[in-house]
Amino acid sequence: MALADDFQQIVDSLPPDWTNLVCDLRIFDEDRYIEAATILVQINAQPYSKHDWHWRLPVAHEFGHAAPAETVRGTLALLDEQGIEGELAARDARSGRVEITQGWGRPESVRREFARRRSQ
Repeated sequence: MALADDFQQIVDSLPPDWTNLVCDLRIFDEDRYIEAATILVQINAQPYSKHDWHWRLPVAHEFGHAAPAETVRGTLALLDEQGIEGELAARDARSGRVEITQGWGRPESVRREFARRRSQ
């Protein structure tokens, strides 16, 4: 199965309030490592050294310091288009966390609207 489809299955299996996801990626043809790395740089894939998996992929749902799920899926689709085959494994998923923002100096209406959007 294609990497992008595998990733979408992982995302679809998560609860609706998921916030962070970490996946590991391994490619089958290590001769194409550099080619894959130049594509994966778009999503800040973190290479492992001396490990049986090649990259760690941090993914964010709506906020956080990681690539959005849509971007990760699109980048994995690029690997699929290039014929770079591999496998994904979900390592960690977190849910139920909320974004913290500085609300000082903002009107009450802005704070309420922010809270309303984040509670859905």
